[in-house]
Amino acid sequence: MQSTDYYPTRRFREPRLVYRTEDPAVWGGPGDGPLSEERLDAHELDGFTAIEQLLEPAELAAAQSELNHIMTDPALDGDERVIRERSTDEIRSVFDVHRLSPFFAALIRDDRIAGIARQILGSDVYVHQSRVNYKPGFGGAPFEWHSDFETWHAEDGMPRMRAVSLSLALTENYHFNGSLMIMPGSHQTFVSCVGATPEDNHKASLVKQEVGTPDHDSLRMLADKHGIHQFTGPAGSAIWFDSNCMHGSNGNITPFPRSNLFIVFNSVENALEDPFAAEKPRPEYLGSRDWEVLN
Repeated sequence: MQSTDYYPTRRFREPRLVYRTEDPAVWGGPGDGPLSEERLDAHELDGFTAIEQLLEPAELAAAQSELNHIMTDPALDGDERVIRERSTDEIRSVFDVHRLSPFFAALIRDDRIAGIARQILGSDVYVHQSRVNYKPGFGGAPFEWHSDFETWHAEDGMPRMRAVSLSLALTENYHFNGSLMIMPGSHQTFVSCVGATPEDNHKASLVKQEVGTPDHDSLRMLADKHGIHQFTGPAGSAIWFDSNCMHGSNGNITPFPRSNLFIVFNSVENALEDPFAAEKPRPEYLGSRDWEVLN
């Protein structure tokens, strides 16, 4: 039985704005994990928390080595979890990295990572999705403005906004090589998108998302109200951001590639149901239904 749909999308002929009243951005308190009350309050207000340096130099070097292994592993040739750029055939994303790599599986259980996820979500957590987004130099394509929750709700069946993402920089994120942009405070407004979900939409959307992207008028309204914050920082820095933050990134025409590890944590109290706007769920590597609690 499916729960109440508080965030209807891809049903209407015109976009709608749904103001977030049921789901806080922070479910836990300062005694539940590493973040202070001040940082939790800022996360509730802005929808994100930046960490200046999450990994120590030796940990970062090990993570970069593991990334290189994944990106060059011939065993992944032809694997559906590897998404390639449409124009250059270079790798755009690799999904399921916490299952492909024992190193990353162990890293995400660290209290600096899983502990913060539990604190923000106020419960035990599991990995909804993991991936490396790689923007190669001279050809990394942009990621259009979107709310992750819109897709997870519509196509994966995530009922509520009780999920949070970690973006961990594994290379320098400059302002010119396609770093993440977020509209601060936009997580409080859900933008209902138009257009029915095509069958197997993920096969196209992972290369270039079209269905599930907000209309320009809604984006202009959110940008006028909240502005746009661009995240830059050295390898090893990180950003936590709410599942409904409006975010995107430019393409990369510079010689400097950009690689970020993304881990999506969902509350065990927010388990997936039937999709709210698709005929069937996306594959397991995009929205996990076979999950284990991270201890």
